[in-house]
Amino acid sequence: MFHSRLRSLSRLMISLILIAGLASLAGGAKAQDKRQNAPGEFDFYVLALSWSPSFCEEAAERGGRSQMQCSGRPYAFVVHGLWPQYENGFPEYCQRPAPRLNRNIVSSMLDLMPAPGLIFNEWDKHGTCSGLEGRSYFEMIRKARAAIKIPAEYLDLSQAKTIAPAEVEEAFIKANPGLGNAAVSVTCNRTRLSEVRICLSKDLQFRACDERRACRRDQVTMPPIRGG
Repeated sequence: MFHSRLRSLSRLMISLILIAGLASLAGGAKAQDKRQNAPGEFDFYVLALSWSPSFCEEAAERGGRSQMQCSGRPYAFVVHGLWPQYENGFPEYCQRPAPRLNRNIVSSMLDLMPAPGLIFNEWDKHGTCSGLEGRSYFEMIRKARAAIKIPAEYLDLSQAKTIAPAEVEEAFIKANPGLGNAAVSVTCNRTRLSEVRICLSKDLQFRACDERRACRRDQVTMPPIRGG
């Protein structure tokens, strides 16, 4: 009798575990956008602007090979990428293998994205989700960057600056009429400012999004522009 009850309890527990697992899978599937990784099917863009001096200091600390953007002319904010987004989540690597990117396109983008490896990676991971062919996607990046005015105080930063992330956001809002708090966020890595991210509609107008501030520090450091 005891063993019979034990077997019944065991079967019941297994059934409950299976039900819980199926519910979890169903919840995950529900959270995933139905258009997942369909090229051109997304809601808006995020333009990510990387503070190059932070990237270069972190690269030097890792002892890695010197990056092009860290050994050439002094850079301030550079384009990390233009990322298609869903209202919840984002697509990536929408074509495998990605269509080959013409090297002339890569060369033409080095003034905004000063690293060929970055350009190739951004095309593979994000550009293929835009629904645009290579040249058109990178033209879109150039238009998006041209739509953003970098605050004057960050164009020629000659000394390290300690600042609250909210102050960086406010500086961008002040420099860009129409940009609101709900459309811009700051990210950081350790103690340094890493990126400013701005949400744009498909026609590159500022728009609110759920791009919450990823940097939870009260203050961050902005290393000076190299050679500044």
